Amino acid sequence: MSEQWFIRDPVHGVVQANEMEWRLIQSRPLQRLKGIKQLGLVDAVYPGANHSRFEHSCGTMHVAGLIAGHLQLPARDVQKVRLAGLLHDLGHSALSHAVEGVLGRNPEMQPRLAGRPVSRHEDFTREIIVRHPFGKEALRACEESFPDTDSLFWEVAEIALGGKPPLGQIIAGDLDADRIDFLLRDSHHSGVSLGLVDTDQILQALAIQNGRIVLAGDGDYQAEMSHTAAESMLIARAHHYNALIYHPGVQSIRAMLLAALERALSGMDQEEAVSRMLLFFREYTDGDLLRFIWDKGDDVSRELLQRIKFGQGYPLASRFDHSALSPDIRMALATICRNGRMKKLFEDGLGKKYGSLVDVTVGSGVPRSMRTEAGGFFYDESALAAGLVKTLTRQIALSFFSDAEIAISQDEIRAQAFKLLSFIRSESYLPIDGLLLLFYTLHQQLSETFGPRILVPRIRNITWLYRIVSHLKELDANLSGLFDYSFHSDYGFPYSERLFEDIQTLVATGMIYQDQRHYEREGRWLQRYEYMLTAEGMAYAKATASSYSKEAECLRKHLIQEKHSIPYDVVSLRAKNF
Repeated sequence: MSEQWFIRDPVHGVVQANEMEWRLIQSRPLQRLKGIKQLGLVDAVYPGANHSRFEHSCGTMHVAGLIAGHLQLPARDVQKVRLAGLLHDLGHSALSHAVEGVLGRNPEMQPRLAGRPVSRHEDFTREIIVRHPFGKEALRACEESFPDTDSLFWEVAEIALGGKPPLGQIIAGDLDADRIDFLLRDSHHSGVSLGLVDTDQILQALAIQNGRIVLAGDGDYQAEMSHTAAESMLIARAHHYNALIYHPGVQSIRAMLLAALERALSGMDQEEAVSRMLLFFREYTDGDLLRFIWDKGDDVSRELLQRIKFGQGYPLASRFDHSALSPDIRMALATICRNGRMKKLFEDGLGKKYGSLVDVTVGSGVPRSMRTEAGGFFYDESALAAGLVKTLTRQIALSFFSDAEIAISQDEIRAQAFKLLSFIRSESYLPIDGLLLLFYTLHQQLSETFGPRILVPRIRNITWLYRIVSHLKELDANLSGLFDYSFHSDYGFPYSERLFEDIQTLVATGMIYQDQRHYEREGRWLQRYEYMLTAEGMAYAKATASSYSKEAECLRKHLIQEKHSIPYDVVSLRAKNF
């Protein structure tokens, strides 16, 4: 397999491929990606942003190979990582995020794979790779190096979705080939260059320790440079979201496309809609999907498409960002946006009331698992990274689009949001509610009032929060649903990425106050997080507790028994100021 092929790439220069990779590149599933834009319809706002997922896939393969080579992985692992980078986006549908939005908002349209409903492109990516429908020539080329192609593609699918560390971290980690390529490529094509991504510096920043990729260096200059490289990528990512994803013009086009597609699908029976969804993810290109909307949609759908085609998006009539929304509304929206069906009801309800299209977008992609060679988390050792985590988490935009001028009432937004929250809680547990209820119960048991002052408890260590949540989940069946988090012990203590993200959400929405304290250990100064319930969090949690009366009582009883082992300090405040 010595013959090589070369692809001229506007970002990386020359991307080199061996025969196995080239045959896969020529296969139908990869060639389909030429017809799917990486940024959907963002080119309506940024005209140059019409690059495809095909070129991004080739670029991700190239960067993945660079990272694997730098880490001196065995040749067979380097090849698997390159294949995972090449194939990692196969499951994207045409006009990707609009279709995923429809699936999240309409569970009845979700196809079933392996007997379970799916709504994320990653599920389709796994299914396509494992099925490996790449044709005889591609499979023959694969068999020359990997005779058991079924095992090869099963392993590649795991790597593509972030499994089998350290290999999966190269494709789907906090500092991965996918992000490096799309940040470079989106910046190049859109003309938005607000953050620096230096691939060479990022490569030098990575090392392997205990079977996982970490930032190299231990309290030395190399550690400083590793932190700098990783920080620059986080900055670029934060700017990417602000400039491209949260641009009002992009939000308008996204809302219009979503409305047009949902109207087209609503005219079908459920079985036909589900079968179309499978085609969207396996066969359709962007042009195919737009034609489907035109053919199957009603007059409103076609009018929306015409406006999109000729650059006549609905103007922004009103917009609320983090600073314009009260903490309780921020918290309510952050929770609602995790439930696609409720998000649809919220947007549609406000849209009908105000005669507009409504789009609510919240931040995502918070770095959660990158460790350093010194043994800590990156965001613990870098104040800039900690700030960027907060920046990414607090991103929220509630936008109304209409040709007419409209006046929006935050009271109406609050009423709609809390009505839907009550409905969600009546159907299922919300673990982020459980986390807030934990802080509320701790406050009730540990706070003290002395005349005009109140002593407010500050929980002293985030690792204690991980331990107590995992302990309570296993201890009491009444609390297992309320603390439905998955933990692992790879770092020497129970850790949950989702729990970390929920804590950051509570901080970003103003429910919890987070502070950092420095302490000395074995000659090094480290920092830790401390947490305190805010007054707004107190009011929100008190209202929330009424939906979980049985669970709240169980939590109270267990925490009484844990009271003497809780690591906390107290802060003295004037009661009227709290």
